[in-house]
Amino acid sequence: MADPAFDAEAFLNGDCSNPAYVFGLHPLPGSGLEARVFAPRATRVELVKEATGEVVAELAMAHPEGIFETVLPRLRKWFPYHFRVHGWGPDPMEMEDPYRFSAALGDLDVYLMAEGTHLRLYEKLGAHPSERDGVPGVDFAVWAPNARRVSVVGTFNNWDGRRHIMRPFASSGVWELFIPGLAPGDLYKFEIKSGAGKVLPLKADPFAFQCEHAPGTASVVHDPRGHEWRDGDYMAGRWKTNRFDAPMSIYEVHLGSWRRREDGGFMGYRELADALIPYAREMGFTHVQLLPVSEHPFYASWGYQPLGMFAPTCRYGSPLDFQAFVDRCHQAGLGVLLDWVPAHFPGDAHGLGEFDGTHLYEHADPRKGRHMDWGTLIYNYGRTEVQNFLIANALFWLDRFHIDGLRVDAVASMLYLDYSRAQGQWVPNRYGGRENLEAVAFLRRLNETVYAHFPDTCTVAEESTAWPMVSRPTSAGGLGFGFKWNMGWMHDTLAYLGRNMLHRKHHHGEITFSMLYNDTENFVLPLSHDEVVHGKKSLLWRMPGTRWEQFANLRLLFAYQFLHPGKKLLFMGGEFGQDHEWDHNKALDWGLLQFQEHQGVQRLVRDLNTLYRGLPALHERDCAPGGFQWIDCEDRKNSILALIRRAGDGSFAVAVLNFTAMPHHGYRVGVPAPGTYLEVLNSDASLYGGQNFGNGGAVASKPLPAHGFPQSLELTLPPLGVVVLRLG
Repeated sequence: MADPAFDAEAFLNGDCSNPAYVFGLHPLPGSGLEARVFAPRATRVELVKEATGEVVAELAMAHPEGIFETVLPRLRKWFPYHFRVHGWGPDPMEMEDPYRFSAALGDLDVYLMAEGTHLRLYEKLGAHPSERDGVPGVDFAVWAPNARRVSVVGTFNNWDGRRHIMRPFASSGVWELFIPGLAPGDLYKFEIKSGAGKVLPLKADPFAFQCEHAPGTASVVHDPRGHEWRDGDYMAGRWKTNRFDAPMSIYEVHLGSWRRREDGGFMGYRELADALIPYAREMGFTHVQLLPVSEHPFYASWGYQPLGMFAPTCRYGSPLDFQAFVDRCHQAGLGVLLDWVPAHFPGDAHGLGEFDGTHLYEHADPRKGRHMDWGTLIYNYGRTEVQNFLIANALFWLDRFHIDGLRVDAVASMLYLDYSRAQGQWVPNRYGGRENLEAVAFLRRLNETVYAHFPDTCTVAEESTAWPMVSRPTSAGGLGFGFKWNMGWMHDTLAYLGRNMLHRKHHHGEITFSMLYNDTENFVLPLSHDEVVHGKKSLLWRMPGTRWEQFANLRLLFAYQFLHPGKKLLFMGGEFGQDHEWDHNKALDWGLLQFQEHQGVQRLVRDLNTLYRGLPALHERDCAPGGFQWIDCEDRKNSILALIRRAGDGSFAVAVLNFTAMPHHGYRVGVPAPGTYLEVLNSDASLYGGQNFGNGGAVASKPLPAHGFPQSLELTLPPLGVVVLRLG
C-alpha cells in the first residue's frame, strides 16, 4: 500500500524537504489516489469529502508515531477533502490538510525578489491571516535559500517540526505554507534544518508584525487591517511639514521612560497618546521622534539592537495601539519620526544570525560582519535580498504606520569599512579604500526609493564624520538624505558652554566654527539622548558656575540652538532642566517642575518654539544660503555674538548673545534698517528665572554706523543671556 518513494523513518527524523509530494491526496501512476497524513497520538483517521461530509475511506496506521495512509484504486479525480481524527479528545476532530491549498506567492513575486525590487515584500513574506476555499487560516512564507527543511512550529502543533513542514516555492529560496485554522494571536517560529543537516535554534519570523512578550521570543500572528485611520486631513497637507523651509522642532522621546505608571510599569501607546501628545503640542514642538520602537530583546539597548524589524515593541501595546498613537499625533498636528536601525542587529539565537545555517543576512567575515564596539552583526548590503529586506522595511513603516520620516542610525558605521577598527581588522574595498561601497549604494537606493514613493516624508542621517554631500541628491553624487545631524555643531557648542565663563574668550572659534560649513548640508541641530548618558551628565549639569549660572547657561544653549540655522532636536527632559542623567529604567524627574527655575527653562523652550514657528526669518532659510549673517562674530574679549536671520521676503530678526556672566550696558550693534526694534525674546526675563536685564521691550535705531551698517542699536545685554529683536 505504501508509496515506495516515501521513507517514514527519514520523515520522522526531520529529513523530508517537501512533504507536499507525499502527504495529502495525490494521484498514483496509472490510476487511483493515495492519501497520507501525519497525526501523532491519533487512534483513527478518516478521509472526508469536503462538499458532502461523506467518509470516503479510513486510513490505516502505517507507523506507530502517527503516519496514516491508504490507497483509493477506483478514484481517479482529486477532490476537496479534510481528515477526521479520532483520539485527540473525547470527540472526533476535523483537520484540514495544509498541503491541499495552493501557494499565495506567484511568479511575479519570485521575479521581483530575485531582482531585489519587491518593495511590498511585507505583504508576501511573514504570516498573513487569509481565507482559502472558504477555510480561514494563515499564509506563512520565509526566505531560507540554503535550508534543507523549514517548518512552522507553535502552540498549535506542540512545537513539533514534523507537523507543518513548508514547501519550497520554485527556485526563489522561499518556503511557504497555508495552515488552516490559525488566527491572530497564535504564537509561531520557524524550525530550520540547515543544508549540513543541523537543526538550528528556533527562529523568529524576520517579517513578524508582532512579537511575544519577553522573556518569550516567539512571533505572533497579527492582522494589520484592524485600525481605521482618521488622519486624512493631516496626511493631505503633510508635505508642508517636512519641507526644507518649514519649521521643524523635534522632541526626541524614549517611550519607556518619558513617564511611567504609578506602579512603575510602562505606559501603553494609548496612554502615552493621552499624555505625551498634548504636552508636546503645548510645548510647541512640530514633531516627536521616537527612539527605535522595532522589537528588541534587550530593553537596555533603548531599541538600537532590534530583531523584530516589522513589529512595534509589545512592551507598550499591540501594533494597532501604535497605529492609534501615530494617528492621534497626526490629528493633533504632530509629525512622527522614527529612529530606524539598518546598521546592525544582535546575534541572539532566535534572530537573523546564521538564519538558515549560513551567513544569510550578515557577512561571514567578522572583519566586515561584526561591530567591534557593540558585538552586533552587520547586514550584507551587497546582497540583493538583504537590500530588499531593509528597503521594504523602511517603506513598511511609512506605509502601514503613516510615519513621517526615518532618522537613520549610525550611518558613519555603515559608510566606513574601518569604522572603530584597528589596522588588520578590516577589509579594503575593491579599490583599496576604506569606503563601504555596498553600503553607499544601499543608502542611495534607500533614499531614492523612499522619496519616490513617499515624497512628503523625510530621511535624516545620523552621520558623525565629514562624509560629503550626505543630504544632497544622488543625481549630484550625494547620499540622498533629506537632512543630516550636525554633530560638529553639537560637540563644539557643548564644549564651549561647558567651559568656565572667564575662559570662553580663548575658545571663541568653537562657538562660531559651525557657520564655516553650514551651507554644505541640510542640518538638524541635535541635543539628543546620546549627550545625557554614559557619565556625560545632564545638559544642566554640564553647564559651569553657580546654580543660577547653570540655568542661565542652559537657557543660553537653547536660545543659540533656535537662532542657529538648522532644524531643532531636543531630547526629553532637557526642556525643563532635568538634573540627572537620563535613566531608561525610570521616568523623567517631573517633580522638578515644582521649582521656579525648572519652570522657567520649560517656559523658555515653549516660547522659543513659538518664536521659531512664528517668525519666518528663523526657519525659512534653515537650509538655504542667505538665511544667516554675522553682524559681529569677533568680539572675543566679551564673548559676544551678534547675528541676523533672514526670511525669503526680506524680513529679518536680530539676535545678540552674551556668553559671560557680566551684563553690558550701551552695547552697540549694527542693524540693516532704521526703525524701532521690538525685543521679542529675552532669556534673562524673570519669568524664565532671569534677572530682568533688558531693553524695556523696544529699542529705536540711531543713524550711527556700526559693523558695516548705517544704523545701530544701543543695547543692554543680560548676563549669560540673549536678546532677539525684530523691526516693528
